[in-house]
Amino acid sequence: MADIKEECGVFGLFAENTTDVSSIVYRGLYALQHRGQESCGITVNDDGVFSTYKDLGLVCDVFSADNLRALGKGNMAIGHVRYATTGTNDRNNAQPIVVNHSKGRMALAHNGNLTNSYELRCEFEENGSIFHTTSDTEVISYTITQERIKSKSIEEAVCKTMYRLKGAYSLLVMSPAKMIAVRDKHGFHPLCYGEMPDGTYIVASESCALDSVGAKFIRDIKPGEIVIFSKDGIKSIEEHCNTVPKSTCVFEYIYFARPDSVIDGVSVHNARVKAGEYLYEEQPTDADVVIGVPDSGLDAAVGYSKRSGIPYEIGLIKNKYIGRTFISPGQDNRLNQVRIKLNPLKSVVDGKRIVLIDDSIVRGTTCAQIVKLLREAGAAEIHMRISAPPFLHPCYYGTDIDSEENLISSHHSVEEVAKIVGADSLVFLSIENTKKLALTQTNDGFCTACFDGKYPTEIPKFTQKSRFENKISEG
Repeated sequence: MADIKEECGVFGLFAENTTDVSSIVYRGLYALQHRGQESCGITVNDDGVFSTYKDLGLVCDVFSADNLRALGKGNMAIGHVRYATTGTNDRNNAQPIVVNHSKGRMALAHNGNLTNSYELRCEFEENGSIFHTTSDTEVISYTITQERIKSKSIEEAVCKTMYRLKGAYSLLVMSPAKMIAVRDKHGFHPLCYGEMPDGTYIVASESCALDSVGAKFIRDIKPGEIVIFSKDGIKSIEEHCNTVPKSTCVFEYIYFARPDSVIDGVSVHNARVKAGEYLYEEQPTDADVVIGVPDSGLDAAVGYSKRSGIPYEIGLIKNKYIGRTFISPGQDNRLNQVRIKLNPLKSVVDGKRIVLIDDSIVRGTTCAQIVKLLREAGAAEIHMRISAPPFLHPCYYGTDIDSEENLISSHHSVEEVAKIVGADSLVFLSIENTKKLALTQTNDGFCTACFDGKYPTEIPKFTQKSRFENKISEG
């Protein structure tokens, strides 16, 4: 139950004939809600006429039957769910972004974070451009538009744009006649596509969204690849592929993605189970019961139990009706917020030696509160096991991992962190085994910079991470 917020999610479709595309995108965004809960939006393309609806809030709150109907029918549509790691939570930052230019219209949805957004934005502003959002998604849209005016096609413009963008971006770009899926050359974040029984193509951040609309998974989009969907079929441009080592965010497997998703050929659920198995192998522990912190600690807890032989039990009950938007009366009373969201099952933990599995420790405050709840429920011992290494460095690629000053492990040893959170012992998964969670012959490159400081790109010059003070934000 990390203090980390999810990234964004994108979903798009291309159909041969006009149909009720908005309802399909709605279902797809619902499946990706875990990746962004601040705002969402859909843009429908009906033969070059774009209709957009977006607002702050969850998918089920933003879209009613009436405004889905008002979007009309079309043969293409893209959608987006957003969480901003920097910048303000403002309706203007909701996506998709729609742009009008001399060669037509374009809609854009983005997951990730550019590392040269500040420089590009300054360059555009010095040449007279006016920005309407604080999102670097708008920077991408300006760059593509600039290249489009000089190019023969939208895909050529996108290809040229990729030479100017640095950092992480999984994109959906929609022109009047084409839908284009783009994954940055490092492959930081996932993107895949599939096909529905009627031949409609679906592109999504995760394969679970394909499942939600009945689409058959075809394949992941390669790092650096541009895939164009049009009435002429599917075309792939691999000019940017294999130009840098692959660096998929390993935290997609540990925390971000839904466990029923498959990313680059690896089951997220299986990766998390493996993390639990590695945790026991690294430091065996005597205990009576293994419990996981809902939701992303549960799979690793199953793996730990499987490998150790210690029984797995449901020890914490999560209130399924409390989301991230819950605000308790008295903002400073974080323990009350945890009590609302989680409740220990006393019959499971009372008098027991517990192995408590969670996915991460950021500031340590939430972990301390969970440990306190378990102590109050009668737990005799609490041995905390984390299915990721300690966070020591900020992320610049779209994950809300804060500056080092707010990361507890940057200032305290493992033993000190254990004492601070109130655990009898604490073990983090090693970086070596973290890299093995999703390792295959074809899936062999991961970004672990937040753990080891080895960034696959240049660190951006503009590095302030405050969500409310920055002028630049990701999508």
